[in-house]
Amino acid sequence: MTDTPALSNRLHDGVLALPSGPLVEASLAAARAAVHPSVLNHCIRGFYWSRLFAAHKRVLNDADYDEELLFAANVLHDLGTGPDAPGLLRFEIESADLAAALLTGLGAPAADVDKVWEAIALHTTPQIPERLGLLTYLTYEGIWVDFGKNADLVAEEQKQIHGAYPRLRMAHHLAEQVLAHGARSETAAPPYALAFHLAQERAADGVTTMEPGALRDEDWSGLAGLAGADSHVRCVAENPAE
Repeated sequence: MTDTPALSNRLHDGVLALPSGPLVEASLAAARAAVHPSVLNHCIRGFYWSRLFAAHKRVLNDADYDEELLFAANVLHDLGTGPDAPGLLRFEIESADLAAALLTGLGAPAADVDKVWEAIALHTTPQIPERLGLLTYLTYEGIWVDFGKNADLVAEEQKQIHGAYPRLRMAHHLAEQVLAHGARSETAAPPYALAFHLAQERAADGVTTMEPGALRDEDWSGLAGLAGADSHVRCVAENPAE
């Protein structure tokens, strides 16, 4: 979908570089309007982790690698926790539906729309994404790096990425948004879905495993305090990277 020049399978410079174009701009605008700023930073970080994972797997030059679609899938993957979601299905599915509507409205080919829908719908489902297309696989892996999976693969770049897009208690805010969406109807949090499990944990313990769990703010080299300490730290909700 993009004419972006092919990237090397090793990233030396431009770790914070983002793709450009109408899809990127529309994805950022839609996510910015839907989710908490910390969750939006999480979505942006997911793209960076996905790209770094792709570099690790040496697929940046693969014919199926599309940086704009990878960006869209990551940035839009929590859209269903926002105000435009109907609250009738799992947030993952409603995120995928909203993303598909956005891409369709921009004139994206149906095949690209389907790829992004699949990647978002399955982003909380383990083991299946790796059996599907490259976009679904990379999106899943990138999102879960932000919760600690394969974090060692991004150890060299994580400080720079977190410095630009700090965590800002993301796990708490994301849990709140997922729980709020799940509470809208029984079908929004069916048994065995993520929202269902989080609601059970919150009811039993007052906190979800997502919140004090893997890669809490302080687990990334103390970067939790950067947002308050450095006026130059960016929150993508206000000033996306150029």
